[in-house]
Amino acid sequence: MKELKETVAFLEVEGFQNAQVGIVLGTGLGHLVEHIQIKKEILYKDIPHFPLSTVESHTGKLILGTIADKMVIAMQGRFHYYEGYSMQQIVFPVRVMKLLGIKHLLLSNASGCLNPNWKKGELMLIDDHINLQPTNPLIGKNNDELGPRFPDMSAPYSAQMNTLLEQIAAQKKITLNKGVYVSVAGPMLETRAEYRYLKMIGADAVGMSTVPEVIAANHLGLACAAVSVLTDECNPDNLKPVTLAEIIAVAAKAEVKLSELFVALIARL
Repeated sequence: MKELKETVAFLEVEGFQNAQVGIVLGTGLGHLVEHIQIKKEILYKDIPHFPLSTVESHTGKLILGTIADKMVIAMQGRFHYYEGYSMQQIVFPVRVMKLLGIKHLLLSNASGCLNPNWKKGELMLIDDHINLQPTNPLIGKNNDELGPRFPDMSAPYSAQMNTLLEQIAAQKKITLNKGVYVSVAGPMLETRAEYRYLKMIGADAVGMSTVPEVIAANHLGLACAAVSVLTDECNPDNLKPVTLAEIIAVAAKAEVKLSELFVALIARL
């Protein structure tokens, strides 16, 4: 709490106050920033106790501004377990944004598509998740100032926000699949056998992020919604090698629609 409060105090002095919505932008998904009327931006390296993003496609910048007359704080770049960070470090910014006053959290990520009925370049609204990362941010002594020892996870994603996203997608004729996201440690992509296993246990998309932040958000009592950009098709019977450059290229094309969804949602919150 000492570090959290020091970071919050620093950001309040820098003007990061009165935001209603927090946004976490995933791999190759920085286009939404173009919709923000930016008031202030700070590099992670200049924020006390903030980790530094080590992934080349993650800018590493905290942005304050407005979308549809709503004040937002956007993380342009997130942190992952595979970078060597602890779960506490990964969710540190989410906790900071909550202490700064946000009421809603929007998350995005790039993920592999396990559902054979969907195509890369489409979007998936996360309805539920499976955590296959080796730990989570609530392990250890509970901090009662942040949330309860045993937070309920029966509905980790806000039904209200998800319904609005589905309505917006229908109005804008944007394909928005709905399914289960499985979070793995990474950083390697999965083997054919692993893809078969993930499909077998009920996952529609696989990635290496998001779930730790969502667990922390639920612990904080923070309503959240998350959308995956499906960047590659993970068919174990016809699996082709994929590179980060290809994933980022697909994400860049699809994020225009993702930005439309998020902007319209923020306007309705």
